Amino acid sequence: MGNIAVKLQRTASATLSVGNVTADATRPRRMQLLEAILSQAEATPADGNTRFEFQRCTTAGTGTGVTPQMLDPGDPATEQDALENHTIDPTLTAGAILLAIGLNQRATFRFVAQPDVPIIIPATASNGLAVRTPVAALVATTVELHLKEF
Repeated sequence: MGNIAVKLQRTASATLSVGNVTADATRPRRMQLLEAILSQAEATPADGNTRFEFQRCTTAGTGTGVTPQMLDPGDPATEQDALENHTIDPTLTAGAILLAIGLNQRATFRFVAQPDVPIIIPATASNGLAVRTPVAALVATTVELHLKEF
């Protein structure tokens, strides 16, 4: 149990999901969002707006697997699972948008959680945090997450 880094990328896609991190189905552990960096640096920049939403999910959906990296290589492997480039969106918890950030496509934004107001994901099988761009599915984008597993 320790700190984890996950880089989620979405190329032009028909789904609204950039990616998600969920608790393992057989050995779930809680996690806390510490930091998120949002950008479209890999894409051809435009002068449009994008809205990023962080929302609770109860299934992972279908996408390309991403291996979360432990920031301290001495920590045991994480029990969190991550997906990007979804072909089927995860199942979202209705009304559970935890964070919404409007951003110009040319900008990069860094969110850092307040120490006393963390975003925590429960240790419930396949529950997690989905990152979406609900107004712009065809925009290539990158989200880097730093999480704490406990």
